[in-house]
Amino acid sequence: MSEKRDYYEVLGVQRNANADEIKKAYRKAAIKYHPDKNPGDKEAEEKFKEAAEAYDVLSNPDKRARYDQFGHAGMSGAAGGGFGGFSGGGFSMEDIFSQFGDIFGGRFGGGFGGFGGGGSRRVNRGSDIRVKVKLTLSEIANGTTKKLKISKTIACDKCGGSGAKDSNSYSTCSTCNGSGYVTRVENSFFGRVQTQSVCPTCGGTGKVITDKCDKCSGEGVMRGDEVVEIKIPAGVGEGMAVTVSGKGNAARHGGINGDLLVMIEEEHNPELVRDGNDLIHNLNLPLTTCILGGEVEVPTIDGRAKIKIAAGTHAGKVLRLRGKGLPDVNGYGRGDIMIVVDITIPDSLNKEERELVEKLSTMPHFKKAESVERQNIFERMKSFFR
Repeated sequence: MSEKRDYYEVLGVQRNANADEIKKAYRKAAIKYHPDKNPGDKEAEEKFKEAAEAYDVLSNPDKRARYDQFGHAGMSGAAGGGFGGFSGGGFSMEDIFSQFGDIFGGRFGGGFGGFGGGGSRRVNRGSDIRVKVKLTLSEIANGTTKKLKISKTIACDKCGGSGAKDSNSYSTCSTCNGSGYVTRVENSFFGRVQTQSVCPTCGGTGKVITDKCDKCSGEGVMRGDEVVEIKIPAGVGEGMAVTVSGKGNAARHGGINGDLLVMIEEEHNPELVRDGNDLIHNLNLPLTTCILGGEVEVPTIDGRAKIKIAAGTHAGKVLRLRGKGLPDVNGYGRGDIMIVVDITIPDSLNKEERELVEKLSTMPHFKKAESVERQNIFERMKSFFR
């Protein structure tokens, strides 16, 4: 699917749907498009993955809030794929089963004739990492790539993250007999109730290590550093997060890595203030330039530009440089740079300057302004010289 559909549309729910409605909608879609019910149907498999990706975002309050604000662009990671990693992070069908199988009451597919294959076993997942990145207006406008050195848990380079000495250093878990889950039957008011939970001995893997790796002591992970390249799309804003799937902390015993959440901060710009996709600049002009007109330089995102000031420009006038602002993060056009004119009044005058201003104040065009705005300027001047 080259173009992503709206996640709410994928699950068939309204934008104000609550958590239970989203969960039920995903369960319905997952059952409908499950690969074991649609063998060899690539379209059904893609829809199954699409539903899992939508649920990954909409079931998480933070991800859902970012999606509601920024759309699919706000979910982009290093590969430009899905926010949760399904499209760009290399998640397999088994990853989907292991991460979302709990919404089916334990083992995924357990209530549907046993289909689901190897996806019924639980897979460990590493924790996410949050980092902050400061961006200039130019980087925000054009998009950028950052390389960050991240300190985190990484897979042991000796055992490959398994925690075992070698491939023969395992045995079937005796508690769950290799299933990864234990079943309990309890008496209740409603009769005998059967519950299923992750095996406490093997953590859901179905096997235990008999001979541990001597470098990581059987954990499969150790502390280390990794340089991560992060592609940040144009138009991001303060507080937005870009997710790099699979670049968080490594999981114990060869599980799924967590994600790297890159929180965006904007560097202060002394000349341009951001207002959505627009940029605002306060332009201080001498009174003579406002009266006579002229050409001045103003700041832009990537340098400076010359603009013409019309004769008779008054304070408060807004000059607009269309399309020179920031791009919309969802690709809906570009903002403007708005130049707000202000007049610089000299702090002091010498004798000659004062005489010139007093002479001007008696002339017709200065004595009575032609508009309310000019009248306001003149009143400000008079009050200054009193």
